[in-house]
Amino acid sequence: MAVFSIWESRFPPERADEGLGVTRAIWEDMLGFAGYLDHEIVRDLDDPGHLIVVSRWESREAADEALELYRENSNAMRANELVSEPRRRVVGTAVGSADRGGAPG
Repeated sequence: MAVFSIWESRFPPERADEGLGVTRAIWEDMLGFAGYLDHEIVRDLDDPGHLIVVSRWESREAADEALELYRENSNAMRANELVSEPRRRVVGTAVGSADRGGAPG
């Protein structure tokens, strides 16, 4: 079952563009990891330094392995240097929605 690895990053205004650039670089690198399926980067319209990345993986194990292998990568370390608070990660699965015939809420 596919899982979502969701990352939230907050970059200060003066680093918002650089933060977006390093975030894009991180997710381009994910293309080479086993189990990676796809991702979407969402930028907050009211706070351009606030980014959410929603990525899909074949399994939690694949997402966790990529995290472990990538931890010391220069892009990951640079993102950690630029943020105004620690980046957060949540791993989850999709549940039914009203759009897809599932139960609401």
